[in-house]
Order: sequence, then C-alpha cells, then structure tokens
Amino acid sequence: MADDRETRFGEPDDFREEVPEPLTTEDAPVADADLPAADSTPDAPAMGEEALQVEARAEAEAPTHGVAALFNRSRRGTYRAQSKSGGARAKGSGSRTKMVALPSDGIVPERDLYATPVLECRHLGIDFGGLHAVEDFNLIVGKTEIAGLIGPNGAGKTTVFNLLTKVYQPTRGTILLDGVDTHGMTPSKVAQAGIARTFQNIRLFSNLTVEENVEIGLHNQVRCGMWSSIFRLPKYWVSEHEFHKQALELLDIFSMADMAEITAGNLPYGAQRRLEIIRALATHPKLLLLDEPAAGMNPVETEDLMTNIRKIRDEFQIAIVLIEHDMDLVMNICEGIAVLNYGKIIAKGTPEEIQGNEQVIEAYLGSGAKGA
Repeated sequence: MADDRETRFGEPDDFREEVPEPLTTEDAPVADADLPAADSTPDAPAMGEEALQVEARAEAEAPTHGVAALFNRSRRGTYRAQSKSGGARAKGSGSRTKMVALPSDGIVPERDLYATPVLECRHLGIDFGGLHAVEDFNLIVGKTEIAGLIGPNGAGKTTVFNLLTKVYQPTRGTILLDGVDTHGMTPSKVAQAGIARTFQNIRLFSNLTVEENVEIGLHNQVRCGMWSSIFRLPKYWVSEHEFHKQALELLDIFSMADMAEITAGNLPYGAQRRLEIIRALATHPKLLLLDEPAAGMNPVETEDLMTNIRKIRDEFQIAIVLIEHDMDLVMNICEGIAVLNYGKIIAKGTPEEIQGNEQVIEAYLGSGAKGA
C-alpha cells in the first residue's frame, strides 16, 4: 500500500518540476521540442491536486482543503469560483471510479483512498422497546462518493438517516463525521458539523419565496448578534447583503435564479425538490443525505435529478448518500451501494455486484424468485 501511494503521489510532483517557468522578456525562446508533450501525463494535474489535499490535511488540524476550503468564502471567493476549482478535480476522476476495499470491510472510490472517510458508522443500532429497528449497521462513505442505501419498505433506511442527523440518538454504536465522533450532538450541532438532509415529503416554507427558503439554510453562518438584528445595525445589513448574494449564486448554479421571487408553494413539483436540495447545500455540508429524491418524479425530472446529483458531487466536492426505490437511478449514479433488510445490512458492493446478489434478489422478490 505504501509503495502504491509513493507511485501515485510521486508522479504529480515530478510533473510540476518539469513544467518550465513562464517566459520573460529577457528569456530566449524555447523550442517546442524542449517542452513536455501536452498529452504525455494527462492525469497528472488531477492527481497533483489530490496529493496537495492530503499534504494539507497532515500539516494543520483545521481543515484547509476539500469541503471546508471549498465553502469558506473569505478564502475562496464566490460559489462560481468554487465550482470551477471543484470541477477540475472531478473531471480527472470521472463520473464513476474504481471502488477499492478497505481493511475495515468497506469500499470507497479509488480517488478517496487516502482521504479520511466523510462518514463511518460502527456497529450502529437503535431499539424501540423490544424492537431492534437497526442492528449492527456498519458503513463507510468516501470523501466524494455517491453512495446508495436501498432496501424494501420498512427496512429501516429512513431510521438510519434519523440516527445520522441525531433526530434519534443511537442505542449503541459510533458515528464518525470526517473522523470526529458525533456522540452527544443535537440535530443543530450535527448540521453545523456538516450533515444536511432532505426528506421523503417536501418540507419547504411554502409561503416564503424561493430565495428566502435558501437564506434560511444559511442561518448557521450568521455573524451578527441579537442586538444588531433587533436594532438593524450596520453589521446586520452586511450579513443580509451577503446572504442575498450567496442565495442567488446557489440558485444560479441550478438554473433557478430567475425563480428567486416566486413563492415556493407555487413551484412545479420537480422544482420544489430541487429547491429543497439547494437549501440543504446552503448549510455548507460535507455530507448530503437525500431521502427518496426521485419520489413522484416523471422520467424527465428524474433525468434532471441525476444530472444535478452529479453536479453537486463534481462542483462542490462533497459526499452524497441517497435512499431511493428507483433502481435505474441508483444503478446509474451510485458508486457504492448498501442493502438494508429488517434493520441489518445484507449486502454491500458496486452496482454490478448488488444486481447479481442472491440475498438482495430474495429480499426484494421473495424466496421463490431464485427458482423462478
């Protein structure tokens, strides 16, 4: 493993050393033959960026790369600038990459192999009286992975999301968010720590405008105090102006800026689903949980949803876990999938592995499906 790391991370450093310094008026012209070929190391810039992220993590306790740097506006500028920098890394990795096994019985995308998993659940469980709703739940999600959590109705999928967001406190087990134990956190603290979610049933403020719904998601970045807000002091207006700017930038990324003044309850169903996701992104998450995002959508809206999920991963460089019953969507967009049945994980793997798993087929279709 160590040798592989040296090989992967050594190549980008060599590439950077070979790139000539920019010419000045005093430099002599350089012949084309002396320059490295443009396509000689096509993946080096992307790999170099990954190496820089790992080095930065080792040098400082506070996150200065990845999601934290991406969403820190004072250091990285506007959302549009963040999107461009994130997109460059995503192009190097592709929409779905090779999944790599970890010693802890998990799999992550190859591009996330040397980064701390954004989510790690260890022996997670919750009891309601004598009912074990979730039992011995173990899951690892890579830094920029699109993961799926599937299973029959009543398997416990939404209960897992409620455990991750602390709507329910686990009876046992550990949840690590970017390596930090979330034990004892309240739902608001978990949101501030970096987990955002949507719900099966749309939960927008239907009487507020589209922009106001997004601004509500920005509440955890409020920098003015109570008295500044009550008396409308200058600090309050600066904060309001910043929220307005951020909300419009987020809406623009998802082609909804022209709907900013429309009442949320008057939007088409697909646009309401999109707005709920944008509001979750406004909290600046490291991990986005989507609970049946395609529920009630027609095929065109579902196709748009797939495009937007990939856009979120590629431009914001965050991880996404989705619960979904639309198997076409799951198999086409997820890199790793966990299957839950009666509160326990019965299978984990790539879409191809899950499609051929006999336990999964039996859980969905019954014990007679194997012989049919």
